[in-house]
Amino acid sequence: MLFGKSFNKALSEQERLKQVKEIPLRSLAHLGDAVFELFERERELLASVTVKNMHDQVVSRVNSKEQARLIALLKPNLTEDELDIVRRARNLKPAGFRRNVEQTTLRQATAFEALIGYRFLTDEDRLKELLDLTDLA
Repeated sequence: MLFGKSFNKALSEQERLKQVKEIPLRSLAHLGDAVFELFERERELLASVTVKNMHDQVVSRVNSKEQARLIALLKPNLTEDELDIVRRARNLKPAGFRRNVEQTTLRQATAFEALIGYRFLTDEDRLKELLDLTDLA
């Protein structure tokens, strides 16, 4: 991954975790959305023949309905710390309103994105495990 390991390298792991936990959940979700899309683009880069096919595949995976489905699949494999992030992010009021997506779905997708953003900044090995699990889904 690109930046996760360089995020405050000078801090101890405990200090770094404390600092990451102070980041607003909506900001973690924003980061997580970008990280997940990059993961999906990288995955499709090797699998797709055309750019249009790659784009179509990425769009089919990087959307709120799919992310809500993925967080449900990941939940049995999450640590207590990860479940806490998911619970808190899920309880955020949705930032926007979309007519074609239920609020419950948006909340689950936000929880998924926040988890990905959190793990990107705290533990890239664990992030890779989680992303590999989504790749199997």
